[in-house]
Amino acid sequence: MHSQVVVLGGGPGGYAAAFLAADLGLEVAIVEADPRLGGTCLLRGCIPSKALLHVAKVISEAEEMADWGVEFSKPQVNIDKVRARKDKIVDALTSGLGQLAERRKVKKIHARGVFVDSNTLELEGGNPDTYESKRLTFDHCILATGSVPAMPKAFNIGSPRVMDSTGALELEELPGSLLVVGGGYIGLEMGTVYSELGTDVSVVELADGLLPGADRDLVKPLINRVHERFASVQTNTKVVSLKDVGDGVDVELEGPEGTTTKKFDRVLISIGRRPVSSGFGLENTKVTINERGFVEVDKQQKTSDPSILAIGDVAGDPMLAHKAAVEGKVAAEVLAGEPAAFDVVAIPAVVFTDPEIAWAGLTAEEAKAQGRKIKVAQYPWQASGRAMANGRTDGLTKWIIDPETERVLGCGVVGYGAGELIGEAVLAIEMGCHIRDIADSVHPHPTMSETIAFAGEVHLGTATEVYRPKRKK
Repeated sequence: MHSQVVVLGGGPGGYAAAFLAADLGLEVAIVEADPRLGGTCLLRGCIPSKALLHVAKVISEAEEMADWGVEFSKPQVNIDKVRARKDKIVDALTSGLGQLAERRKVKKIHARGVFVDSNTLELEGGNPDTYESKRLTFDHCILATGSVPAMPKAFNIGSPRVMDSTGALELEELPGSLLVVGGGYIGLEMGTVYSELGTDVSVVELADGLLPGADRDLVKPLINRVHERFASVQTNTKVVSLKDVGDGVDVELEGPEGTTTKKFDRVLISIGRRPVSSGFGLENTKVTINERGFVEVDKQQKTSDPSILAIGDVAGDPMLAHKAAVEGKVAAEVLAGEPAAFDVVAIPAVVFTDPEIAWAGLTAEEAKAQGRKIKVAQYPWQASGRAMANGRTDGLTKWIIDPETERVLGCGVVGYGAGELIGEAVLAIEMGCHIRDIADSVHPHPTMSETIAFAGEVHLGTATEVYRPKRKK
């Protein structure tokens, strides 16, 4: 059995690569061990988590309506129906991907692919009905194996009460108490879901703040909200040990106040993800893997093996679905002989907590580390009529600007719907816009999108609702 192009992995990067390669006239087979296409993002990550975050958001909004004199009774959560609705969304999307593959004549092989050499995969397990031979040869392979949640051996105690993000999304039950180990975006998103559904959520983070590495101006409103909604937040705190005691998990914590032991119904380990680059024969190829486990690639997604390209999480940070999809399309175009390369300035990141945090391009922290001069312009949402009407003025829009050229270098937004606003900033950064281009673009009123322009007006000294006139030179 032979195919011109084999895509190993059926996630957002894998199916984007497979579909475009087929559209460009190549013969394509996609090898995916799961019986459905979609990968971690669709099956056990981005989509189910956002579906549950929508539920959490509605519950929170209903509670906040009390300030308007509109009160609802306490929500009755049927966890089985919540889970079924989430699964229905996933099923609909995976079914659609299967149909798109068929229409494009992309051969779907549901098996585990193991490299025999640089041009051969051994097919194991899965659904033998989807492949007639146990060996699949190819001219080129696009490696799209993704990543999995990191689980240190010390935390892997064999208890169903200790979960990773995949387990948390299963929603087997609503625990009375949940400890989230790790204050990154995945832990905070899942903590938000469980908190709004009625669980007492606590967070411990080894670093000195939540979302380490993110802009502190953007993180501050989220920290304030988390302290209001979660049972406790402990930073500079280490988890020493976990022990299943039958009716819960005893967690030994070591922090600024010494060592304590607390019991939780469940524990979510959310300390990051690791690339899937071992256990399937890459050592039988010429692919180079770095010390962090990432496959090394160039801007055309080519590896050190001329027959193999790599995309997505396995090919390096940031581990984001949209980055994987773009890299997948680049790889497909390269194999079709087009002059494509992954050459982007701004890859947006979004934390879908409440409030949301989104950023793209250069951050103030990165500029400081590089010794680069910048100007920062911030527009507080307390000055936004739409934010006031929404009852959510805990937001901020921030531009990072080159002081000499006045080109925009980066943007950050925190607040209600920040993830929907950052796209305009990505386009502006990629196109090399000047801050005046953005400030002078007419935005609809009253909307949150205005804050993108208004932050530009703050820099120019022309903001209406904020009195910050530009200093004369």
